[in-house]
Amino acid sequence: MLPDKIYDVLKWIGLIAFPAVAWFVGQVGPVWGWQNIDATVTTLNAIGTLIGILIGVSTLNYNKK
Repeated sequence: MLPDKIYDVLKWIGLIAFPAVAWFVGQVGPVWGWQNIDATVTTLNAIGTLIGILIGVSTLNYNKK
């Protein structure tokens, strides 16, 4: 089992941080001429979703006990 503090940090990263960074890159990237913005935003969102899914599965398994 994950300690509560690690769970909370991972949940914040997956649900708040990655989506916020993806939005920021999507908005600011074109202004600064960054390359591969679509791929970067998609990757950041996919990582956030993966973390969210893993946390959700962990929560379901914990609640079954």
